[in-house]
Amino acid sequence: MKKRKMIYFILITMIIFTFSLILTACSSTKEDKNNVTVRVGFFPNITHSQALVGKAKGAFAKALGESNKIDWKQFNAGPAEIEALFAGEVDIGYIGPVPAINGYVKSRGDLQIIAGATKGGAILVTRKDLKITDASDLSGKKVAVPQFGNTQDLSLRTLLDQYGLKDITKGGTVEIRQVSNPDMKLMLDRGDIDAALVPEPWGSILVKEIKANVLLDSDQVWRGGNYSTAVVVVRTEFLKEHPELVEKFLRAHVELTNFINSNKEQAKEIVNSQIYELTRQSLEKDVLDASFARLTVSNDPAKESVMDFVNLAVDAGFLKEKTDTSSLFELSTLNKILQNNGQGVIK
Repeated sequence: MKKRKMIYFILITMIIFTFSLILTACSSTKEDKNNVTVRVGFFPNITHSQALVGKAKGAFAKALGESNKIDWKQFNAGPAEIEALFAGEVDIGYIGPVPAINGYVKSRGDLQIIAGATKGGAILVTRKDLKITDASDLSGKKVAVPQFGNTQDLSLRTLLDQYGLKDITKGGTVEIRQVSNPDMKLMLDRGDIDAALVPEPWGSILVKEIKANVLLDSDQVWRGGNYSTAVVVVRTEFLKEHPELVEKFLRAHVELTNFINSNKEQAKEIVNSQIYELTRQSLEKDVLDASFARLTVSNDPAKESVMDFVNLAVDAGFLKEKTDTSSLFELSTLNKILQNNGQGVIK
């Protein structure tokens, strides 16, 4: 009898101990989910306006709640931000669509696009003494882009193809050069390059400061300007572990997109002040105005244009082969938010 009681006592003790472990684990998990630092990558650039305005207004920090924190990670180039995402140093990021594609391919799907940020916003300019009126006249010319394989480079190659032109490395007559945005002004002004396809605000700066000619405006470069320039990406692992935080972040992103489009003058001032705070350089008002006029702040990632970028990257040799992109976009959370707001969903 005593032996049986002892067995019962041991069993009950083990059950209580196991149950307490389960409760502790649940409590720990709950506590972890309520004390998360969300690391967000961004550029000090007008194409990342939601990030800049949200940072200034504290919109994302407020959306995530007092028990969670936001840690801003500033970058100046897409590849560096992608490496930070790979290393787990960034959870959510504002970035160009081409680096996002490269990241998705290299990580085999460990990074996904969850929203758009901006569309369009690039112009094709020529040096002030080269007055041509048709892109076909770029034959025999040196045309610069900020980076090989980036959004402007792939847009330029598509544009050239439409006019029956090709890069000299492909047997054509146009020399495409890689020139950083800050160096474009000097090289274009002294004639080292003949033309440049550049994103804003650099295009407007070239027009204002060295009298560059606009050969093709933002709505003439490609797809009537309806192509992705910046998107929001997330580490797939982070999305699986913290779907509620990603939803809160996207809700703030959508609200900021609406705010910027409804309060453009105020938004421009905030963006410019953030650029100055982060870089110690600000944009003159006419450059700022022209830049914003050439881009569209939007939640829509312009999926068709992103898929075109995939094909263009393969054709140009920047991607070895076309990859499975069926999981590149994860827009269900964004569409849920848009639908709840009475806004149109993105297909």
